[in-house]
Amino acid sequence: MKRLKLVLAVSFAATYVCLVIFSDKVSSQTGKAEKQDLSELSGAQNITLGVATEAPAGFDNLTNGLVDQTAFDTALDVFKEVEDFDEGLGPIYNAASCAECHANPVTGGISQVTELRVGRFNGFTFTDHPGGSLIQSRASDASIQEHLLDGNNVASFRSSLNILGDGFVEAVANDTLIALSQNQFFQSGGRISGQIVAVPVVEANGVLRVGRFGWKNQQASLLSFSGDAYVNEMGITNPLFPIENTSNGNSVDIFDPIPGIENEEDINAFALFMRSTKVPPRGEITAAAISGERVFNAISCSICHVQTLRTAPAGTLINGGAMTVPPALGDKLFHPFGDFLLHDVGTGDGIVQNGGQSTRNKVRTAPLWGVRTRNRLMHDGESLTFTDAILRHRGEASFVTSRFNVLSAMEKRDLITFLKSL
Repeated sequence: MKRLKLVLAVSFAATYVCLVIFSDKVSSQTGKAEKQDLSELSGAQNITLGVATEAPAGFDNLTNGLVDQTAFDTALDVFKEVEDFDEGLGPIYNAASCAECHANPVTGGISQVTELRVGRFNGFTFTDHPGGSLIQSRASDASIQEHLLDGNNVASFRSSLNILGDGFVEAVANDTLIALSQNQFFQSGGRISGQIVAVPVVEANGVLRVGRFGWKNQQASLLSFSGDAYVNEMGITNPLFPIENTSNGNSVDIFDPIPGIENEEDINAFALFMRSTKVPPRGEITAAAISGERVFNAISCSICHVQTLRTAPAGTLINGGAMTVPPALGDKLFHPFGDFLLHDVGTGDGIVQNGGQSTRNKVRTAPLWGVRTRNRLMHDGESLTFTDAILRHRGEASFVTSRFNVLSAMEKRDLITFLKSL
């Protein structure tokens, strides 16, 4: 395996500046996370909000300015590298490279690839399938191929996610996401309330931070996210996740040619690549798209699909003190059309991960930036048109769907035109 040593000139991390100042009431778990994070801050009182500028956008695989293009290309090459079994791949895995699942329209975008999550629900409690809820689709030997075992009655596919622009998502302060949750509760008259999940930052000795990556917000930092994906999607153990997966709960050690940690450096390159990507750009903005955006806001889609977020100022600490927000990512405005919170909109996958049993039927709001590059929508990819996706919304979003249903034909056309411009 190519052991490319990348010297990261940047170290990210977080103090918390609210995009919207609101009540400071949060869940007890999240409150603990905020206290832990704040206790690690150094000189945070001297950090002030600067003049915000737009995050660079483009489907071009060019750096966002965090590193120079040469360093970006090096990290991109590691992200695209196809691994082999003698390099640590497997024994059970979903893909042989990161780019296999993040590729459209450029490396780092989405793809048609899905993963399978399963488990058992007894009417009260969800329990993981033996070996964990993730069923890897590939194996180095047919005898260890994973399958859904009898007695497991919950199964759902999950689409691969766009990771372009995720460096800006990582640089959003905890308080900003907490404020969004509180604000939307009042905006919707109590009908919508995004759930905050506090998850451990592995590289910061498990200090809790507000989750924002993955369909269940199971990770809060891109380095933790990289290590998690390396072991679970590619079967490659690393310093943050050193334990090999099992096959339906059974050891695969005899099929593993490299015992112990199989790669020590690539997760740093993966994280650097994601932090250095530009955000997805907008498509053509026509008069109909502008009209459709007004409809989008009027029927309250924008409560969850939040247009604009702002990152924390450069120099603030995030990720439990493990990183510092650099100038290239600090005080930046970006437009994800998402809130990075968990909601029950009637399409939940029934799977529980970090957030506890209350998250079983909740998924992260799908950020709509770049959605025009996708022809399989929602978390499972089972909606094939924007109209189908809208009509699937229930639960917290029921009143929004009802408003969509009474729109005129022209208003619906304009709304779809707007979505096709994202």
